[in-house]
Amino acid sequence: MDYQNILIEREENIALVTVNRPKSLNSLDDATVAELQHGFEQISRDEKIRAVVLTGSGNKSFIAGADINELKECDAISGRRKSFNGHRLLTLIESMDQIVIAAINGFALGGGCEVAIACDIRIAADNAKLGQPEVNLGVIPGYGGTQRLPRLVGRGKAKEMILVGEAVEAAEALRIGLVDKVVPQAELLKTAKEMAQKIAAKAPLAIKAAKRAINLGLDVDLKSGCDYEIGEFAFICASKDKTEGTAAFLEKRKPNFSGK
Repeated sequence: MDYQNILIEREENIALVTVNRPKSLNSLDDATVAELQHGFEQISRDEKIRAVVLTGSGNKSFIAGADINELKECDAISGRRKSFNGHRLLTLIESMDQIVIAAINGFALGGGCEVAIACDIRIAADNAKLGQPEVNLGVIPGYGGTQRLPRLVGRGKAKEMILVGEAVEAAEALRIGLVDKVVPQAELLKTAKEMAQKIAAKAPLAIKAAKRAINLGLDVDLKSGCDYEIGEFAFICASKDKTEGTAAFLEKRKPNFSGK
């Protein structure tokens, strides 16, 4: 696929995905969502890629939200299709084996905030602003914001953000748990890549299993989540990576994980 609105670069076993619509503050039109869907599907099938950094072009915006010109023309049928496609993309990001780190370089509003929430880890530049301002346009979040945001920051704070529709700055986002780290703008991409490299150096099977267990545990009762963890732990104990990791620790050397 010939991408017009995104860039995908590869640095060893890390992928860098950039939403590249700076003139519209990297807003999400239907074409961009389709390109992201295709790009992440390709990455998810590549076992050599172990972590992904997702960001936006420029210093002003991660993803500013939906393309308002498209949104204006939506009726019930096209609105359902737009929401479905957004949910499909974010479910892929959330469930793919690779760890996805959002490097939030400015505005992450509406769909942009929802994309960030679907990522595994969120690192924000100190100039970042995050929010769900959809009610100001007469709509509601359509890419999972009403569901993922309460799970991340709690019901009350999520209702405040969605119902009032005001963005929060990076420091407040960190305080409420909406982002995991705040760094100076100039250090954002470097910090995100360094974290991706640290994760990519770990045992791939363990990283995949941990992500699956955490995600599943958020949607089931504690006992069911713990039972699932037991199964994943047992599976990992039979892996070559576990043998290598424990041997390397005892021999005081760096492990050489193979993903087997």
